[in-house]
Amino acid sequence: MTMSSASTPSSLNLTTDVAIVGAGPVGLMIANYLGQCGVNVTLVEKLDSLIDYPRAIGLDDESLRTFQAVGLADKVLPHTTPWHAMRFLTPKGRCFADIQPKTDEFGWSRRNAFIQPQVDNILYQGLKRFAHVDTLFDHGVTGITQDADGVTLQLESGKGQTRTVRARYVAACDGGNSIIRRTLGVAYEGRTKANQWIVVDVRNDPLGTPHIDMCCDPERPYVSAALPHGIRRFEFMVMPGETEEELSKPENMAKLMRKVVPDPDKVDYIRKRVYTHNARLAATFRVNRVLLAGDAAHIMPVWQGQGYNSGMRDASNLAWKLAMVIRGEAGSGLLDSYEQERRDHARSMIHLSEVAGDIFAPESHTAAKVRDTVMLALNAVP
Repeated sequence: MTMSSASTPSSLNLTTDVAIVGAGPVGLMIANYLGQCGVNVTLVEKLDSLIDYPRAIGLDDESLRTFQAVGLADKVLPHTTPWHAMRFLTPKGRCFADIQPKTDEFGWSRRNAFIQPQVDNILYQGLKRFAHVDTLFDHGVTGITQDADGVTLQLESGKGQTRTVRARYVAACDGGNSIIRRTLGVAYEGRTKANQWIVVDVRNDPLGTPHIDMCCDPERPYVSAALPHGIRRFEFMVMPGETEEELSKPENMAKLMRKVVPDPDKVDYIRKRVYTHNARLAATFRVNRVLLAGDAAHIMPVWQGQGYNSGMRDASNLAWKLAMVIRGEAGSGLLDSYEQERRDHARSMIHLSEVAGDIFAPESHTAAKVRDTVMLALNAVP
């Protein structure tokens, strides 16, 4: 399905203040912020519609403040579950660590469950408030050049039609495989975990229990997460020798689900998808008039729910600075502070996510026993 938009440009040669590449949550948020600041924006997306399958499931208080800043928090809240706790369980079901985000001293619940496609669509619909924000779906970037005055993007549609976009600045929000970052030759430093995980989303929650359970079973670690609207997510580690095709077969999926639900034959599946966990950080977030944000700048394992929220922090940090520079209220040097303020924090979130993953899924039974013993000892201390 092709998305309709409030404003789709008809000219093949476009001029704008800011071109945003990638209509994921970070690109959409930056477009909304710039839109309400009166900045001309062209949002470019290679797909012909927003991604409609769930990805991120955790929304923190900082992200909710960012939605509030663009006037969309009230529309997002009905699609969230607040006070989303996380429990780490032994293979026998004993809780050895319990994260209870029960405070709201910063104005919003600290951890919230959500379903990303619903919230992405709210961001997309929000763009219809701004006549000066154009969207181009089904257009991929084939080339990028920049000079002292701006950036030129070469685009090609799925039907082979070519366009040119000339912008004063470009926000590259085009994901972990960012063509903008690769074309500019920016290194993407880090590692890829050898193991994979199969993510299973189901309707009509067969458990009905709240929050997130992280079962630290060395035989096969798994996650069980309650989401809004009766959705539940399960994540199982893919063991050596297993493939997505094999695991997705009904008999093997039933075997997996038998670990977590009373009747696997009655599970109403939404989708099944295998992921590899990456931990990578761009060597720089700015190359002259091009700025990287979201997964194009950093990508991290899921274990602290910080990938999406780190992208929202990028958007919140970068958008107001771009608006001030475009409107002549600040010099371009202000944009240097974006990397200064965001890159080290993104690195810290990557490290935190890796540590949480190593605790959740250690590489040996011995390491798992050490973890459980240490946690028991820590729990004995008030």
